[in-house]
Amino acid sequence: MPTVRERFQEQGYYLARQVYSRDQIERLEHAFDRIVQQLTGAGEDVNARWSGPEMDRLAADDTVVVHTHQVQQYSARWLRAMLHDPLLDVVEQLIGPDIVLHHSKLFMKPPGRGAPFPVHQDWSYFPTVRDTMIAAVIHVSDATDEMGCIRVHPGSHHIGRAEGSSGQGSGSFAEQYPLETAVPLEARAGDVVLFHYFTCHGSMPNRSQEVRKTVLAQLMAGDDELEPGHDHPHANLVLRGWNHAMTRSRANV
Repeated sequence: MPTVRERFQEQGYYLARQVYSRDQIERLEHAFDRIVQQLTGAGEDVNARWSGPEMDRLAADDTVVVHTHQVQQYSARWLRAMLHDPLLDVVEQLIGPDIVLHHSKLFMKPPGRGAPFPVHQDWSYFPTVRDTMIAAVIHVSDATDEMGCIRVHPGSHHIGRAEGSSGQGSGSFAEQYPLETAVPLEARAGDVVLFHYFTCHGSMPNRSQEVRKTVLAQLMAGDDELEPGHDHPHANLVLRGWNHAMTRSRANV
């Protein structure tokens, strides 16, 4: 029987079941809904729908995905969720004992018009020296394929840093890794999907009458660091172990 690490190394993703209990998810969902209410009442543009040829092909003009970075800056419950030992126990098997939160993101896909995401890799947005970056998608609600759950191309992380893989352009990458043939990872509330930042992934629109709610934690090993010149929102929060790359100037950012 392969280990979690072996499965992750082979497939580029792992679906961890019931990392959070029903009671925990109920509390986290309450905080999630409060964040969304606060966002939508603030008058900011919180629709993070992408643009580009693939979105045009998916006829996604009238779709919405409510989004914000750094959910732990809104809610102590969500900070504690990032420090949840069962989550970090899985992550430790994948990237080692030193775990740093690079950033977190909230995504809410409303019923019937939740935006899709074209297939892409994450690395170009926040590349690291050792390429240890992974995503941990915490499912606050169920996520079926009809609801626009995450889809992946298993094993695609082995291609490494692909050119034109940001998901907002066109070309051979989009043709080689179509969204339609990616494998849907249906999940229940409390499950966590983890994938490497080379893994080709995306999601279909939410065509259901249910709200899809997820919070994504982008995590890196404590002995890794961002490549120079990349200023994507960076929490620099140590969740377990030690941040070997921390300096006085970085701590003051």
